[in-house]
Amino acid sequence: MKRSFEKGFFAPLPVLIIGTYNANGTPNAMNAAWGGQVGMSQISVSLSSSHKTTENIRLNKEFTIAYATAEQIAACDYVGIVSGNNEENKLEKCGFTVTKSDKVNAPVIDQLPVTIECRVIDIQEEFGETRVVAEVVGLKADENVLTDGKVDYSKAGLVIYDTATKCYRKVGESVAVARSAGKKFQ
Repeated sequence: MKRSFEKGFFAPLPVLIIGTYNANGTPNAMNAAWGGQVGMSQISVSLSSSHKTTENIRLNKEFTIAYATAEQIAACDYVGIVSGNNEENKLEKCGFTVTKSDKVNAPVIDQLPVTIECRVIDIQEEFGETRVVAEVVGLKADENVLTDGKVDYSKAGLVIYDTATKCYRKVGESVAVARSAGKKFQ
């Protein structure tokens, strides 16, 4: 018999590091788990209106999303627990360096191997949060995380956020080929 719980959860949640520039050009980043892909060319993230990142997205209408990795989890966690409203140089403090994206006005964090470059399509205030929908205009990935020219999750060391236990978990191995494993029932 299945046990009932008062609160639900949705899994997996990628750990997203959202990169922006402040009004003075200083790079900023925050850790966010409330986001995902919308169709083939858009993403959606839900952010608190009080975040410096939200202010920067409203200002610049562009941002990057890097995937957190197990190797950089302390720095990735740090940019989520320290507000850019209080610590302007938090990227420098945790050892992250950046390169300006060539597609959008936002930083690419050098230590994180996979980055999506985004341009805002829509910003909505809903349910006490700010929902940002953006078009994906570019993807950058380090050569060492590619297999046959595609991002290999097992090489990248990507992590997810486990809302049930409030911990980070490393993305694991492949278990089957999508749109192929189920063919055995045809």
